[in-house]
Amino acid sequence: MAGALALALLTTACGDTAPVATATTGPPAEAAPFPREVLGTTIPSPPQRILSASATHTEILYALGAGDRIVAVDLFSDYPAAAAEKEQIDAFNLNVEAVAAFDPDLVILSFDPGDAVAGLEALGIPTLLFPTAPATLEDAYAEWAAVGAAVGADPEAAELISAAEAEIEAMLARIPNGGTSPTYYHELGEDLYSITSETFIGSIYALAGLQNVADPADDAGFGYPQLSAEYLLTADPDFIFLADTVCCGQSVATLAARPGWETLTAVATGRVVELDDSLASRWGPRITEFLELVVSSVYAPAG
Repeated sequence: MAGALALALLTTACGDTAPVATATTGPPAEAAPFPREVLGTTIPSPPQRILSASATHTEILYALGAGDRIVAVDLFSDYPAAAAEKEQIDAFNLNVEAVAAFDPDLVILSFDPGDAVAGLEALGIPTLLFPTAPATLEDAYAEWAAVGAAVGADPEAAELISAAEAEIEAMLARIPNGGTSPTYYHELGEDLYSITSETFIGSIYALAGLQNVADPADDAGFGYPQLSAEYLLTADPDFIFLADTVCCGQSVATLAARPGWETLTAVATGRVVELDDSLASRWGPRITEFLELVVSSVYAPAG
């Protein structure tokens, strides 16, 4: 499978331990004391040495004000800039001994390459695994709340969620009512892998009132169909969003140079949007930036 697609896909107790609810968009009014249970994992005290093997969750930790407690991150944790300065580990080939060497009191994963979770738990290291990407904003908010609960930042998580909800409500209010929904193609790589509306990023486009031309092509319900040039030339989307500018060097110019693509409506009318790959593949607090980019690109006032 193409590297860009693989990256996008990655891009999910004691008897006296108080459970922490994470299925809602915010923590309870009064946060449970430590020790507490989050996603079935007992966390004895607010962690001070966090290892984040997930770029999305690294962003969430920084947004919650816990960045100074991170001791190591995965190879793709590049935002904010301070994250890239941390010690790094290979989350695709996670070595339990290498992780333990950082002496973490919390490990966050979005992928278990084998028996890493079991190995870390055997060493007594609390580990949170988010194995699948969220399907909706509500699911993403629940993850923010879960991370907040795990690190003792419940109020910060609640504030983060509330602020995102307010920003998104304001953005959606700018979308015109009525009319035909604009169509779009979201490119993960020049091998023409895309997303459907069933993915998290696809749900954000749907929230913005866009119709995904890749949906009918996903017979297997995988969520990431590989399209063909012929398919796209026939579908002729109104907008094209390139999420392969960093990984694969794609741009408006390279797109227009593909045989026949200069005839596409999106190319001919200048409706090709170059995205930052990471912004278009993660479900942390920067999702508001992604939605703003989509809304402003599609519904910019004329003139």
